[in-house]
Amino acid sequence: MSALIQARGLRRSFGGTVAVDDLSLTVQPGEIYALLGPDGAGKTTAIRLLCGALAADEGEVYLSGYDLRRETEKARAQIGYLPQRFSLYGEMTVLENLHFFAEVRGLSRQDWLPRSTEILQFVELFEFRDRRAEALSGGMRQKLGLAAALIHRPAILLLDEPTGGVDPVTRQSFWQLLIRLLVQGVAVVISTPYMDEASRCTRVGFLSRGRMLVEGTPGQVTAPLEGRILEVAGEPRPVLERLARSLAAVEDVQAFGDRLHVRVGPGAAEAVIRSLGAQAAAQGGRIDSLRRVPPTLEDAFIHLLQQQAGAGQATT
Repeated sequence: MSALIQARGLRRSFGGTVAVDDLSLTVQPGEIYALLGPDGAGKTTAIRLLCGALAADEGEVYLSGYDLRRETEKARAQIGYLPQRFSLYGEMTVLENLHFFAEVRGLSRQDWLPRSTEILQFVELFEFRDRRAEALSGGMRQKLGLAAALIHRPAILLLDEPTGGVDPVTRQSFWQLLIRLLVQGVAVVISTPYMDEASRCTRVGFLSRGRMLVEGTPGQVTAPLEGRILEVAGEPRPVLERLARSLAAVEDVQAFGDRLHVRVGPGAAEAVIRSLGAQAAAQGGRIDSLRRVPPTLEDAFIHLLQQQAGAGQATT
């Protein structure tokens, strides 16, 4: 099966700052690829390079086999793009907005009207088709943005943090729509700050300082920490955190809600469980639960960032 997105060696600088450095990725039909990373990692720049909104200093992008640099219009015709700040025309209705974006994409009236009905039903906005865009909720605006990106039946969908600032119920609904698109063979690249969203993706790539640190399935990315994450629940938490950090086999401690995630060295989990339990009792702490848990993507990426920081210090 031919990849719908192929990017090789992408590089983009702004003055003396390298925003994306030697980025390569491939996305097949029916795959959803998540770009993850802290603020300033290069996620938005990467999305803009893939859609041609920015020109790469180096590297190449092929979309459905079309060279984005040499066959720009054919390549862009394959894309539906939803930026972080999708610009709706507030005084126009939902249907009028779709009409506008359909005409921009070259659809005739006989094509856009039935397609608009179809896509508004798909994103669950059909009953709001005559409502002005300015009167929509944040989640409904994002759905309208998705509808506009899909109006011309693109093979590729590029989404830049599409669920930022919306409530959890709306995020869930949005992702149900994306999963339905995968069945149709669409290739999706999404940047997201939410690890629970990334865990639903076919593959993830973690960016830091413009470079890809690791990519793979969520399971492949978390595999190096298998058996090395302990979940601790108890009181008082500051005491438990201090005790955990004092143990030589403990590499890191992070708060996860009302619990702690304690990362230990390979093969050290049982020894840490025994030591932490004994010391907590001696120090007046109370442990309600202390057990190994599967590593999350957040555990994995904190580990990667710390490794990168350590490597940087070692070379200075």
